[in-house]
Amino acid sequence: MNTDPISDYLTRIRNAVMANHRVVEIPASKIKMDITRILFDKGYILNYKMEEDNKQGMIKIALKYHPETKKNAIKHLERVSRPGLRRYSSAAELPRVLNGLGIAIISTSQGVITDKEARAKNIGGEVICYVY
Repeated sequence: MNTDPISDYLTRIRNAVMANHRVVEIPASKIKMDITRILFDKGYILNYKMEEDNKQGMIKIALKYHPETKKNAIKHLERVSRPGLRRYSSAAELPRVLNGLGIAIISTSQGVITDKEARAKNIGGEVICYVY
């Protein structure tokens, strides 16, 4: 039994990157789809596809690599808020990842968004993870 599905999601991506896999399959949920959409929009993954089955479904994520150097677009994935210690941040105290070069994914009352979008909307929320 997995008590933290978001950590499992991030670990599966991290392990696939370290093993130089092209595609990783992850059990689907709404928050995982939102995080995947953000990673795609910000250019950290090449593509994604939701596959429905009679259970919960799977998310297939195509990882992005540089064509010549074979380096991955995702250098670091870090879970911030976890079930044992939730991390919340107000709009004024939202974290800046690598001085704005990375992104923090925030769960807000208006959905799952990046730290820059949350600052623009002036809303805070739970800091899910850092990506760079």
